[in-house]
Amino acid sequence: MTEEFILPVVVAELTGLTVGGLAHLRYLGRGPRFYKPTPKKVLYKRSEVVAWVEASAQTQTGERALVAR
Repeated sequence: MTEEFILPVVVAELTGLTVGGLAHLRYLGRGPRFYKPTPKKVLYKRSEVVAWVEASAQTQTGERALVAR
């Protein structure tokens, strides 16, 4: 594998979200794309997490936040 997979705790550190918040986003079908190689293991690709954060860039505070799907 050439792409780096990271655990939710690392995603939480990168984004400032909580691990529980990430779980809630997964439940809602929002947030960065994730992978489940087993029923209990959740992984993210670092590049996709970074792209998800970058997609939320705004130019003014009055704009609505985009929700990447």
